[in-house]
Amino acid sequence: MTKRFRSATVVDHVSFSVPPGEVTGYLGPNGSGKSTTVKMIVGLLHPSEGRVLFAGRDVREDSAAFKRRLGYVPEEPNLYTYLTGLEYLQLAGRLRGMDASHVDKKANQLLEGLSLTEARWAPISSYSKGMRQRILIAAALLHDPDLFIFDEAQSGLDIANAVLFRHLLQELARRGKTILYISHVLELVERICSRVVILCQGRVAADDSVAALRALMKLPNLEEIFAQLAHHDDLETRARDIASLISV
Repeated sequence: MTKRFRSATVVDHVSFSVPPGEVTGYLGPNGSGKSTTVKMIVGLLHPSEGRVLFAGRDVREDSAAFKRRLGYVPEEPNLYTYLTGLEYLQLAGRLRGMDASHVDKKANQLLEGLSLTEARWAPISSYSKGMRQRILIAAALLHDPDLFIFDEAQSGLDIANAVLFRHLLQELARRGKTILYISHVLELVERICSRVVILCQGRVAADDSVAALRALMKLPNLEEIFAQLAHHDDLETRARDIASLISV
């Protein structure tokens, strides 16, 4: 896919696959085109060139059917904050065509699993950032989709819920779900992703398993691989320079 905004090419002939049964990491520095790619996949933006295929079919042929098979947690939690947590999940379920009684049962089960039972009748406006994130995760899981896209979904989660989310990703993959995971937490990506796609200046700089990239580039971890592929200069030296400026 390619996406242009006037004369600026933000995503430049990006092509990759996300196989079922594993977690694929999608990485890149700020401004590399990650969010634009995701918005094209979920239908919020149309590509200037190219297309998105799901199960071999262009998703734009029946976007409503595709979205029923998609669970998406966006980077920014845009929620109806005047609704309670349970009401939000009820709305999400009904919009996806789920039966009301089934929505209520499943929503309450997810709220319990994500430690939100006591807050289910409270308006989302009173929720912390981590609680809002868990409501978004619950909404993505509610209709048992085949494809999940998690864009910085662990943002704001406390330690216990971050560990729970990591185990959840691994379990979903074991159950054959297709998962695209976008994050800046490279240690977590290295731990849970079978494969990573690294984007730099709108183009794919690498697409392979973490182990293969380590062997190919003779670097010990994903952080150093990412820094080299993203053309970052010596960040440790830059950090020392910034710290030195404070005392000048």
